[in-house]
Amino acid sequence: MHVVHLTASTLFGGPERQMLGLGRHLPPRFRSTYGSFPEGGRCEPFLAEAHAAGFPTVRLAADTPDVPGALDELTRLLRDTAADVLVGHTFKPNVLGRLAARRVGIPVVTVSRGWTWESLKVRVYETIDRVNLRFVDHVVAVSSGQAERVRRCGVPSTRLSVIRNAARLAAFADPDPAYRDRLRGLFPADTPVSHVVLAAGRLSPEKGFDVLVEAAAEVLRIHPTAGFVLFGEGGERAKLEARVAELGLAALFRMPGHSADLDRYLPWADVVVLPSFTEGLPNVALEASAAGVPVVATAVGGTPELVADGESGFLVPSGQPDVIAERVSRLLADEPLRKRLGTAGRERMRREFSFEAQAERYAELFDRLAGRAVRRAG
Repeated sequence: MHVVHLTASTLFGGPERQMLGLGRHLPPRFRSTYGSFPEGGRCEPFLAEAHAAGFPTVRLAADTPDVPGALDELTRLLRDTAADVLVGHTFKPNVLGRLAARRVGIPVVTVSRGWTWESLKVRVYETIDRVNLRFVDHVVAVSSGQAERVRRCGVPSTRLSVIRNAARLAAFADPDPAYRDRLRGLFPADTPVSHVVLAAGRLSPEKGFDVLVEAAAEVLRIHPTAGFVLFGEGGERAKLEARVAELGLAALFRMPGHSADLDRYLPWADVVVLPSFTEGLPNVALEASAAGVPVVATAVGGTPELVADGESGFLVPSGQPDVIAERVSRLLADEPLRKRLGTAGRERMRREFSFEAQAERYAELFDRLAGRAVRRAG
């Protein structure tokens, strides 16, 4: 069976790793091809990674606003590759993918990771995406919390499954000490750092990084040699940098931008923080736990399905920097606690969030949908 995975990637990050992890772990009778809309050339990091992993890749030439051209090209791709199932990731592939799949008579699966509502433009796109979910053959929600949001869009339970993101345990089996040095090297040479608190994500309002900055100021009053590193890019960068400077934190709160090597830095953090106001099933929490690092995260979306409060990390209310600061400070002061929570988190990932289990669920879904398509065609 041939599965075409379609995205509109602008980098190589957590969702893209999930896509490739699925392709790697599907049974041998499945073939995967990865395609992306060009996004002004920003799709190249993801497609290069997919190609390096041994998968056929397609960089579509047409893009919005040329919707007819993009739809025609996508239809040709599905026909030329004799695709059996199309899997769409994000708004554009979900909408145009559904239309192209209907043209060639194959089922389409949409993976719903969450919505951010970060700007008027994004809100318009996400509203269309939510309506589009009613018409696809099947929706995969990455968490039970996201599944409930999908149901509220009008998708019946018979066309909805929860298949959670998976943790790449093997990626953290042998951490490279060079990245420990690089992480510490992000701070000025004359600024000693005893512990590193790490966060990562798109710099947009729903991620709550402004709350993290306020929490960092409180933590640093208790642990003045701790350091904070925030990986990511986005529209909130200037606002965040200004507040960091206003609080006098510039030497100990570093913002190095997006990193394709985030997974190599994670094992060398002492604590990972997710201060989000909304989430689907956050890859940063998955990978931090897989790396054996305790997580302090807001109890939003699917995050409580990943982090067991007090067992593998701490769950906190969103928008409360004082609570985040208290939990982070407690972890920084207690190395045995950090190790205990980190070990429990890694074991939880091994037990409940393997790519093998994820791929098995997808394989069953693809078989069922392709069987229906054959019966309809017959």
